[in-house]
Amino acid sequence: MNEYEQRALVEVEEWKHKLQKRSSILNRVSKKAQNKINSYIPDKVHQTITEAIKQMIQTTLAGSNILKKKNPSIFHTLQGRDEELTKKISQYKKVAVVEGAGTGAGGILLGLADFPLLLSIKMNFLMEAATIYGYDTDQLEERVYLLYIFQLAFSSEGKRREILEVIENWEEEKHKIASLNWQELQQEYRDFIDFVKMLQLVPGIGAAVGAYANYNLMDQLGEAARNVYRWRFFQEQEQMK
Repeated sequence: MNEYEQRALVEVEEWKHKLQKRSSILNRVSKKAQNKINSYIPDKVHQTITEAIKQMIQTTLAGSNILKKKNPSIFHTLQGRDEELTKKISQYKKVAVVEGAGTGAGGILLGLADFPLLLSIKMNFLMEAATIYGYDTDQLEERVYLLYIFQLAFSSEGKRREILEVIENWEEEKHKIASLNWQELQQEYRDFIDFVKMLQLVPGIGAAVGAYANYNLMDQLGEAARNVYRWRFFQEQEQMK
């Protein structure tokens, strides 16, 4: 393990520790309130929303997979992959900021359009991240792996620990890919972004809030992707010994 990889491993461990820290009181109270609200929503409505988001994500992943370059990763070192991912994160942040400012400035109707647009940006980014680190998203298990990264970035404290365990033991867990809980995915994601996205609909501040929120959400997803793929790299290196 070279010097760069040693530093990267330390950063991964620090990131994992941060993920497992207890949330603030405000976040815990907010999550309880959101759970209460969700309990009042009829199951049929939950199923409808879940199916809509499932189709949205699957369509985006399928479309991205067709359009993306089929060439395997040309980055043979972890440092090279990390540096390329950093460039991609910067590019996607800019796209997300423009999208958030545009929809935030457009009032309620355009504000509602922000949800699928931002979701599409995030999924496209994850597809590119997988390719950079040398994984073939033609494989179903790799596309599901992206969804676990997505959940890890945008879930509550308890759920993060559960997802992190799956990711840390992916080789043993990937045979369970059919058990992905789509309703959990959509509820955790909606609850995570609810408050800031409601502010985005407020006239006068919507554009600024939308740009700021999308920048941070994209940054959070980029951090998750980088550290998850770094961790997978170290696991594979260990298995090769």
